[in-house]
Amino acid sequence: MKKKIHPNYHDDAKIICYCGAEMETGSTQKEMHVEICSQCHPFYTGKKKMIDSTGRVDRFKKMTERAKAKKEAIKSAVKSKAEKEAASKKKKPAKKAKK
Repeated sequence: MKKKIHPNYHDDAKIICYCGAEMETGSTQKEMHVEICSQCHPFYTGKKKMIDSTGRVDRFKKMTERAKAKKEAIKSAVKSKAEKEAASKKKKPAKKAKK
């Protein structure tokens, strides 16, 4: 290897998971933090785990509820407008043609 162009290699680098697991390996970084590892990954553990750190599911549910409410409001507005037009047609007498 050429001198002074490669990063320092650490034989005792630590990988730290959010679940608390720590592993030692070799790396150019002294310490790494990861979100998921083999000790907490659903594929290896066989447990289902829902990761919703930003609340996306809740935001989606709220968005669909708002869309449904908006759709219902539009339907009721169109229906009331049609009823008003029908009522106004009944009240007006028909014009008679002159002979």
